[in-house]
Amino acid sequence: MKNYRSFISINPNIRFGKPCIKGTRIAVGDILGWLAAGMTNEEIIEDFPELSIEAIRAALAFAADREESTKILAAA
Repeated sequence: MKNYRSFISINPNIRFGKPCIKGTRIAVGDILGWLAAGMTNEEIIEDFPELSIEAIRAALAFAADREESTKILAAA
């Protein structure tokens, strides 16, 4: 998903600056945790109807992009 940035906002006054789905207080980390716990997209949307499949995919794309850009610095 190339346009995940249109779904994600980072505001220091919301959830201590954690990346969240725009217009909600639902953090990307929350969505990742629910998926890791075995919830389906449909179950997440049933519990949080303000989310959409696109928002869940945007959270995954954001996390994948962040993972891709993470660098490990070797200690000297």
